[in-house]
Amino acid sequence: MAPGDNTDSGIESLSSSNKSLATTGNKEMEPEEIDDEDLDETLSERLWGLTEMFPEGVRNATHNVFCSTTTGIKGLYGLSRVITWCVFSSSVILFAPLILEVELAQIEEMQRNQQKQMLLGPSSAVSGGMGLMPPIQR
Repeated sequence: MAPGDNTDSGIESLSSSNKSLATTGNKEMEPEEIDDEDLDETLSERLWGLTEMFPEGVRNATHNVFCSTTTGIKGLYGLSRVITWCVFSSSVILFAPLILEVELAQIEEMQRNQQKQMLLGPSSAVSGGMGLMPPIQR
């Protein structure tokens, strides 16, 4: 037996009308005669073509997971926007009076120091600004 006799090409199992198609199909697939138009597939077209090899249930499950994930991400984004707005607007409302009171106290302290400086001279405003702390002894 010759080395090629053990392999089955599959042509024997074809009917006579399919044998002519099989032999002419091989002639059309030579590299010189392949049209470049057939090879111009986009990535999305190739991926869409690959979906046909999976059963309908797998495709539906994948579609549902993708849609659910997209909806979940959109929902989380919207929720994060609402939470961010609530936190920042509440902090402004809660801390604005506190900040204004601190600023008002600083302004009043500066006015008192300025009045002291005008009445008693520049040295009294500096020493009076230390508050109730005793002087440092050496």
